[in-house]
Amino acid sequence: MSVGAPRALASSGQKPITEILHPLSAAEEPLSVTIGGDKQEVALTNGTPVETSSPASTSSLFNRLQLDDDLEADVRDPYADSTEMRDLFVTVDDPKKHVSTMETYITYRVSTKTSRVEFDLPEYCVRRRYQDFDWLRIKLEDSQPTHLIPPLPEKFVMKGVVDRFSEEFVETRMKALDKFLKRVADHPVLSFNPHLTAFLTVKDLNKRQGLALLSKVGESVKHVAGGYKLRARPAEFCAMGEYLDTFNQKLGTIDRIAQRILKEQSEYLTELREYGGVYSSWVGSEEELRRPLEGVAGCVTTSCGALEDLGDNMSLDFLPVLREYVLYLESIKNVLRKRDQSQAEYEGRLEAAILRKQEDRTPMPLEVEKCQDKVECFNADLKADWERWQSNKRHDFKQLLTSMADRNINSYEKSQAAWESLITLLQDKQTEDKTSETN
Repeated sequence: MSVGAPRALASSGQKPITEILHPLSAAEEPLSVTIGGDKQEVALTNGTPVETSSPASTSSLFNRLQLDDDLEADVRDPYADSTEMRDLFVTVDDPKKHVSTMETYITYRVSTKTSRVEFDLPEYCVRRRYQDFDWLRIKLEDSQPTHLIPPLPEKFVMKGVVDRFSEEFVETRMKALDKFLKRVADHPVLSFNPHLTAFLTVKDLNKRQGLALLSKVGESVKHVAGGYKLRARPAEFCAMGEYLDTFNQKLGTIDRIAQRILKEQSEYLTELREYGGVYSSWVGSEEELRRPLEGVAGCVTTSCGALEDLGDNMSLDFLPVLREYVLYLESIKNVLRKRDQSQAEYEGRLEAAILRKQEDRTPMPLEVEKCQDKVECFNADLKADWERWQSNKRHDFKQLLTSMADRNINSYEKSQAAWESLITLLQDKQTEDKTSETN
């Protein structure tokens, strides 16, 4: 890298990421991690992507529709590969409640299967609570500041749920934690982070000792632009910011309307159950109308069940995905701010170096070169993660909307079948009445 003349700010396309030695990595200072009783020395990743693949799970209707995958070929996950190439599989399941004199909490089983040499065994099974997942995310964010870290579900707030130990809340959180860990394990850089290895393998995760990354790795990024002001964000990252604001607004609008729909559905469901009960009580005073009245009551009960299933689907499956992506947007904005801070520092140091060079003809300081390397890494890593996020988003929302359509169809088909059976019943009753009158 020549230092003879100042260079303009590099764009994300200036260098392939595989050619950039990550300046924010701490590879020169190994990290000690205790796994299976043995102390191993592992180095932080240098930010070079490694080919891996995302899990390919789809709903039955999604498969049935046979959507044209060829149309998505040009926007497919750049890191995606065949399932056979994956070498790290994780699952979060089996929630258990723990009660002690000091606190009550839920733990989840984290199962791992792998063929990686970083692991002593091919399979691991540990139990983790929410705060352990939170610790992992913080460590990933500190040690990989240029990468997009998937969000965790909120710790205390979940719309529509009050009791955090209820079966509904625990099930929803478990699914969110499973998705978080799968996203990390499928990432070509984050999946090699030593903190993830410890999280997956160490029985008793000591979050205070043995795993603390050197603070200098992320500290220079957090407060990197103290006295500098960004001149202009590159056009591609301006477009990212505008897209995030628009997408966030759309998700917020959908979420607010969905909440109102759920509230109105709940009120309507209460009225509908009361409405069906009237027909059931009517049977006692109208023996000749018993069968038609029981039929109407049965249809209303079926409609209530179908409507309740729709509400459960919206609150347990639809809204959590919306909320996850709202949190995802905050994560992306956070990385984008760090990138801007890194660019601001580079511009400030470059300007100061140019002034000094004009005055006393001193060579370009090495720190300016390092700052430019930071910007290049931010650009390359953020751009790669952005493409990956867009691919995951398309898959998630295509699956989500397909599932929503499938459930609505099933719900209305149940109600339609019930009311059609009532028409048949009423017609049979009318025929019986005419026959009895003739006789």
